[in-house]
Amino acid sequence: MDHKAAKRVAVVGAGTSGLAACKHLLARGFRPVVFEAGASVGGLWTRTLASTRLQSPNAAYRFSDFPWPEGADTHPRHDRVVEYLAAYARRFGVHDCVRFRSQVVAAEYVGADGADTEMWAGNWEAFGGDGAGRWRLTVRHGDSGATQEYEFDFLILCIGRFSGVPNVPAFLPGAGPDAFRGRVLHSMDFSEMDDADAAALVKGRRVAVVGSGKSAFDIAAECADANGAEWPCTMVCRSPQWLVHDVDVWGKINLGYLYMNRFAQLMVRKPGAGLASSILATLLSPLAWLISKVTEAYYKKAIPMREYGMEPEIGFATSISSCKSGMLPDAFYGRVRGGSVVIRRSRAFSFCEDGLVLDGADGGRVIPADVVILATGFRGDQKLRDTFVSPRVKDIVAGSSDTTIPLYRECVHPRIPQMAVIGYPESLTNIYTIEMMTKWVARFLDGAFRLPSVRRMEQSVEEWGRYMRRSSGDRFRRSCLGAVNIWYNDELCRDMGCDPRRKKGLLAEWFQPYGAVDYADIQ
Repeated sequence: MDHKAAKRVAVVGAGTSGLAACKHLLARGFRPVVFEAGASVGGLWTRTLASTRLQSPNAAYRFSDFPWPEGADTHPRHDRVVEYLAAYARRFGVHDCVRFRSQVVAAEYVGADGADTEMWAGNWEAFGGDGAGRWRLTVRHGDSGATQEYEFDFLILCIGRFSGVPNVPAFLPGAGPDAFRGRVLHSMDFSEMDDADAAALVKGRRVAVVGSGKSAFDIAAECADANGAEWPCTMVCRSPQWLVHDVDVWGKINLGYLYMNRFAQLMVRKPGAGLASSILATLLSPLAWLISKVTEAYYKKAIPMREYGMEPEIGFATSISSCKSGMLPDAFYGRVRGGSVVIRRSRAFSFCEDGLVLDGADGGRVIPADVVILATGFRGDQKLRDTFVSPRVKDIVAGSSDTTIPLYRECVHPRIPQMAVIGYPESLTNIYTIEMMTKWVARFLDGAFRLPSVRRMEQSVEEWGRYMRRSSGDRFRRSCLGAVNIWYNDELCRDMGCDPRRKKGLLAEWFQPYGAVDYADIQ
């Protein structure tokens, strides 16, 4: 039997990360098994609102070697995205590796984990040295509740952050959902409902949506379309974010030319780039400030955010570096102007029998509601912890509450052998960042490079964590690569022995936006 085929590799999840991981493992001779809890590929795209469309243009949201079909919409609907991902899976033989309706309920490392050594997995290599351990997965198949155990030589988690464990605010006794006589649900539950059931839930009812991110705006728009001004949807927002209507500013300058090229990243203090890079970023900081202010000025002029109290408190550049930006639903502020969406700002809220009680400027105001939808995010760190059996792994895998998830190259934990996590960090172009991670992991499994010592990996993790906190300030979010995406890919390229410079010509290299196609020849 071929040595690679003999190595047992498990991939958990068949969303964008899991599909790309399986594809690149197959290309290198491995025969992975993909466990998917759902009935089809596509991950979150199969569990979303009826109106959901791709935020970025499809040219930016694609795999490097698999273009969208000719004639596809620039911003395809979610079902078209699922079709694209399914076509990718069929084209590269991934579909045959997936075991659907198979949920991994527990993962346990069996063997000496080498936690006290400086050699990851015992020899700095993917599958470890002599006496290497294995991962034992407990998998629930179908709806019967019956489980089966499997063992693998390497585990790749592609479970994502934005599902599984909802983030629900804590309330004082008597002020939580139990005090409310209507229905309370999280955006996750609303998105997973059948389209007809979701429409029936909000039709003719007073709906309040809590949150200020992309999902809150999408849900509010959908409720407004269902009920109009007769039953307006109330949005309760604490900290408005930069949700914009277009990616071209002023004279049709695409944001990619302002934030997603190599020149733009000269203005950012990048982790591990050295003193000269930091000095240059400091010298260029006035230019970075100017670009951010000019961009902000355009959006404030084009979008009536100030009129409705939705002007963000953070600068546009900070929103990029902390992944706190997104696309508005079409004509969203037209709905606000027409009265089908009402926006209320509040630092906090609580429940009463008839709805929500607001804090802050609207202190004491009661927002009448029949249905409250909490678009308050997810606890991705807890979802990651819940995957494992070992208390030690649970304790270290997601870091502490004030750190990023401690992954070297955002892929492997320095103290957990024979395992990778793909797709956890956010970026402005998630799909090609994810694909680069899968290429890195596949080459690592193929023996193309070895990891450094555990101590060096931990130092790198700490350095990236300091960057992420510095770039996001008190709005720190875990693992955002928004402002350093090219630099991050450069690091992966150097590890893999590939040239980080992917463009043809000096001007193109420095000023053209980078995207998935630039890395297509890295397999």
